[in-house]
Amino acid sequence: MRKFIEKVKSIPRYGWVLGFVYFGLQYGMYRLGDWLSRVFGTIDRAFEPKIPFIDDAIPVLPVFAVIYLFSYVFWICGPIAASLTKKRNFVNYIAGLSLAYLIGFLFFVFMPTCMDRLREGLMDTASRPGFFNWLLSIIYGADGSRYGFNLFPSYHCLISLYCYLGVRKQPEISRGFRVYSLIMTLLICASTVFTKQHFFIDIPGGLLISLFCYWLMNKMDPGSKWVARHGA
Repeated sequence: MRKFIEKVKSIPRYGWVLGFVYFGLQYGMYRLGDWLSRVFGTIDRAFEPKIPFIDDAIPVLPVFAVIYLFSYVFWICGPIAASLTKKRNFVNYIAGLSLAYLIGFLFFVFMPTCMDRLREGLMDTASRPGFFNWLLSIIYGADGSRYGFNLFPSYHCLISLYCYLGVRKQPEISRGFRVYSLIMTLLICASTVFTKQHFFIDIPGGLLISLFCYWLMNKMDPGSKWVARHGA
């Protein structure tokens, strides 16, 4: 417990700030993308990226609503944890995460996707009694109610994987936290389809964008330039 408290105390101020800033940024870009798609009229061409033989075989598991909602806490912790690593890694992490956000945002604006939850039978599920069904109703209500938009790519998968990538090979981060981050990423990805907030294809869409941005920023390595200019 003492080590944990000491670790928390060692988190730099910019880690706390960016943790909450990027949490707000993802929500803001998600909503802005939806608004701009309506302004530009691209939402009129929104389509369902459904693969029936896959998506229809995936059941609704309302208990995963807990994981889906917990992801927001996990995302706040991503930049905070990465701030404990070397400056080079942290700068690369923030640059890559920013690019991943932007790519997802462009999809939301210019290639919007949608889901008719009523046709999928989800509104009926959410209206049934039970705590987890109630959580589902809250999630659906906050995200368009009958119609859900901006499914592809899944921001849940994109951001969660990036949280893991930021600490994956970093010696400053305990092995336990790295394993925890991987497990949470897998559970959050699963929650996107078990809550029926996403179709299956939205998962690899988010993951591939995340992996591409991580690879690109480590190849371009803006963190090295930052360290050379400002010091470690």
